Amino acid sequence: MKKINKEYTLEDFNYNLPKNLIAQNPAESRDESRLFVIQKNDGRFIHSDFKSIANFLQSGDTLVFNNTKVINGRIFCTRESGEIIEVVLTQQLSVTRWLIITNSTKKLKVNDRIYPTKNKNINFIITNKFGEIIEIITNVELSETILSEIGEVPLPPYIKRAANNFDIERYQTIYAENSGAVAAPTAGLHFTDEIFSLLKEKEIESIFITLHVSWGTFSPVRDNDLSKHKMHTEKFILDNYSAERINLAREEGRRIVAVGTTSLRVLESTFKDGKNIPEEGTTDIFIYPPYSVKSVDALLTNLHTPKSTLLMLVASFAGYELIMNAYKAAVEMEYRFFSYGDAMLII
Repeated sequence: MKKINKEYTLEDFNYNLPKNLIAQNPAESRDESRLFVIQKNDGRFIHSDFKSIANFLQSGDTLVFNNTKVINGRIFCTRESGEIIEVVLTQQLSVTRWLIITNSTKKLKVNDRIYPTKNKNINFIITNKFGEIIEIITNVELSETILSEIGEVPLPPYIKRAANNFDIERYQTIYAENSGAVAAPTAGLHFTDEIFSLLKEKEIESIFITLHVSWGTFSPVRDNDLSKHKMHTEKFILDNYSAERINLAREEGRRIVAVGTTSLRVLESTFKDGKNIPEEGTTDIFIYPPYSVKSVDALLTNLHTPKSTLLMLVASFAGYELIMNAYKAAVEMEYRFFSYGDAMLII
């Protein structure tokens, strides 16, 4: 009899999460987070700590990291009426064009002009509105230097506190290089120089690609029919060198380990005929069961929000039943969830 794949709905990815398990601050040191290890072949759960991650990896493994850099994309602005509003840059369209969200969507009209409170010589003109999303054009390029002056770290909406100086360092990977993200690739936040040294000693290769994480990563799925969800678009870069190293590892039978769902999305988007093709472009790939991930052998990630596209991606990679059982166990064992929380390694 032919096996029929279940059609999963949004509600299938719901689970009970006590609010006190949502991490509001990072661990004291990056690598002091816990590590939940899932073995796909036998469904075994192992509870460890991140400092021990090299023990669960093999010599020859190739880890693929996302080296995007989070910009100071949260900007308080003044309307011409004098009202102070909050703006979050969600995606760059060109040198001077951005998509934003704001707490004053209904009040803002096309052609309105707003000014960052920390530099009134800069202005944003509203050029279009798409529901909750607003398009703006700026009178200067919002370089990293300018954003450091006028903006703040855009902490996720589930962190219920203001950003502070500590977040400038900790809501950024130590290998962040290419500016453009408005959310961190959080699986990479656990890595330290000491961890990289351990990986090198074990002859585990580290490869870096780029995906500029947009604010869309926090967008809720609103339809119970997952096929109706439109995924956000994000810019990525997979250069020739990185693609060659990844393809060589695969040819030699070595494991490809995606560090984060963002790295996995790039690898899966560029995977054709058994190889990753170097490319600079955009992806809106939506990975959910029963989709079969083909480009990676293992995944390091954090613990994701109920009903999120990130949880769906992880379930697609590891298997729905296994992941939902793992999340139940993670709640029972009081793991710390989301961006500043603990890590999960699926091997």
